[in-house]
Parts: sequence; C-alpha cells; structure tokens
Amino acid sequence: AVQLVESGGGSVETGGSLKLSCVASGYANSGDISKTRCMGWFRQAPGKERERVATIYTRDGTTYYGNGSVYAYDSMAGRFTISQDSASNSVFLQMNSLKPEDTAMYYCAASSSYATCVQDIRGLKFDTWGQGTQVTVSS
Repeated sequence: AVQLVESGGGSVETGGSLKLSCVASGYANSGDISKTRCMGWFRQAPGKERERVATIYTRDGTTYYGNGSVYAYDSMAGRFTISQDSASNSVFLQMNSLKPEDTAMYYCAASSSYATCVQDIRGLKFDTWGQGTQVTVSS
C-alpha cells in the first residue's frame, strides 16, 4: 500500500517561506506516482473545515488551487506552487509570502481519480493521507 510522509513544516514570520515535501512510498518503481492520478495538499486550522490548498494531476502536471472561492484561488495560486518529482515519487508545496491565516496542519493526500483533482475541495474522496505537518505563521 502507498504511504505518504510529509516534512518541511515549521514556524515562520509573516512574509516568510516554507517548502513542504511529501514522499510517496510503496511504489515498485520510480515514476510510479503517475499511477496515483491525483496528489494534493490540504490544510486544516483549529475550528475550521479542511480545505484544498492545491492538487496536481500527476500524469500531465495540471494544477488546481484553492477551496473553490475566488479569494482562496487568488490567494493561494499567487503564493503557493505545487510540483512533483516523478523520479522520487514526491510532491512539493512551495509557500511564499506566508500570512498568519495560513497557520494550519498541512496534509498530503492521494487519489486514483482525476475528478478529485478538479472537484474535491474538502478531500472527501482522497483515500490515502499523510500524518500532517504543522505550519505556523506569526505576525
């Protein structure tokens, strides 16, 4: 079974940057991450719903950002970048210009469905999750 392990979280001041990494293990070969059609990053702050930060369709690199609102899309797409490295079966989330509102637990997730990349802004249909990595942004 595929397992996801995140790293890279931490505490930064407003305006700082962090790069989260997610290594997917359990694949037989390098590049097999494409068999998991969708990889994504979600976050959940205390008292709030889990929301999509970004997803990537691993077969062609198409990316999707935000939780469905225009504000979230503009905020995240302009500051965050999701990417993948097929050779290491990894996905990354580069986060720049961090704000206190970005404080949350960030989770890596995987799904075998392309539709989840596009539509699933709450992560309800992602079937594999990492343990999470905490990001704290101080003002």
